Amino acid sequence: MPRSDGREPGQLRPVSFVPDVAPHAAGSVLVSFGNTRVICAATVQEDIPRWMKAQSVAGGWVTAEYSMLPYSTPDRKTRDIARGKLDGRSSEIQRLIGRALRAVTDLKKLGPRTVWVDCDVLQADGGTRTASITGGCVALAIALNGLIGAGGVSEFPLTQLVAAVSAGVWEGSPVLDLDYPEDRDAAVDFNVVMTEDGNFVELQGSGEENVFTAAEMEAMLMLSRTGIEELVGKQREAILSAGKTTEETLTFLGSNLGTS
Repeated sequence: MPRSDGREPGQLRPVSFVPDVAPHAAGSVLVSFGNTRVICAATVQEDIPRWMKAQSVAGGWVTAEYSMLPYSTPDRKTRDIARGKLDGRSSEIQRLIGRALRAVTDLKKLGPRTVWVDCDVLQADGGTRTASITGGCVALAIALNGLIGAGGVSEFPLTQLVAAVSAGVWEGSPVLDLDYPEDRDAAVDFNVVMTEDGNFVELQGSGEENVFTAAEMEAMLMLSRTGIEELVGKQREAILSAGKTTEETLTFLGSNLGTS
């Protein structure tokens, strides 16, 4: 059965990155996966969490916060502050973003500072967590490039890029990068987080009142791997387009992506 937007099963939605959308952030990007749009902004704080000080842990920290703005969905979404607490879904997603970014960051090279990556969903049409991870990595890289340029660190703290994409079984077929109608009706829903060298950071998958076979899981993972390879290429372009790129950042991009 043809997908609602005419895409092939293994085709991403149109993906774009617009860097430097938040002038007061150290690094920022507006990332779009189709109609899903998220602002990811990285802020550098010259301090580390209290628990790191108490345990004498060397290096720095990377963490994330995630929120869906009230107008990001057709029905207004109540702000967390109005409820007096962060909802479980948002808490789980921001923890996932933080884990993904720390997986590719050398925290000792970062030094005794914290990088906050804020992901604010402007418009939600499926895949907000995957867009946040993918855009969050770009915002983090731009911030670290600026930190090197300012003399804050001497070596690029990222070890490689990380990206994420959704996959699922929809209308009996494995498909990549589900929009909201597909996500809503999917028999199986997966979120795949991978590094640029093809290693997994995290897999989140479940049958929606259904089961799935090993073959279907393999098909979803193969689609995800191909999609993430494409996303990494777009991440690289976005980082390079964001202001003055330091030699250290160029070396990182070249050595990790096979270009000079």
